[in-house]
Amino acid sequence: MSPRKSTLQTAPADEAASHEVVAVPRTVPTTASDAPLYVATLGVRWRDLDAFNHVNNANYLTYLEEARLQWLQHVRDWFSETSMPVLAASTLNYRQPIAWPAALHIELHCGRLGNSSMTLTHRIVDADDTSRLYCDGHVVLVWMNPATGKPVSLPEAIRAAANGCKDD
Repeated sequence: MSPRKSTLQTAPADEAASHEVVAVPRTVPTTASDAPLYVATLGVRWRDLDAFNHVNNANYLTYLEEARLQWLQHVRDWFSETSMPVLAASTLNYRQPIAWPAALHIELHCGRLGNSSMTLTHRIVDADDTSRLYCDGHVVLVWMNPATGKPVSLPEAIRAAANGCKDD
């Protein structure tokens, strides 16, 4: 165990002030009709922390992956032997550090549907205070045939699950 993780440390007053919540623009529209596709609730694990006692940036991708998989568990026929998604791109805007302990909400929204791809926008927020934004951005999933490596049409089940999302 890291010595930094072994005890709770109190930050000096001037350092604590540097971690204030700052209002930032949201990348996801906030209209009532634009409800999330899915909201996952995850707890920050002790092992997610780095030497600076906040969640390591790579773990944000793990949180997003877990939220996507939880959402996909509710979608029937989202993959088959000839059609499965791969992560083609990811954009994460780190807004503020996540400390332990924390409960998180990972909000997934459909940004766009293409012929073979889907853009999911995301927000990682504090479960107790959703105005506290830790991260936002988007990922692009492309459905492909694993045998050929070529893109295939987006499954109808994904289009149905993303009801109301804009197509290309």
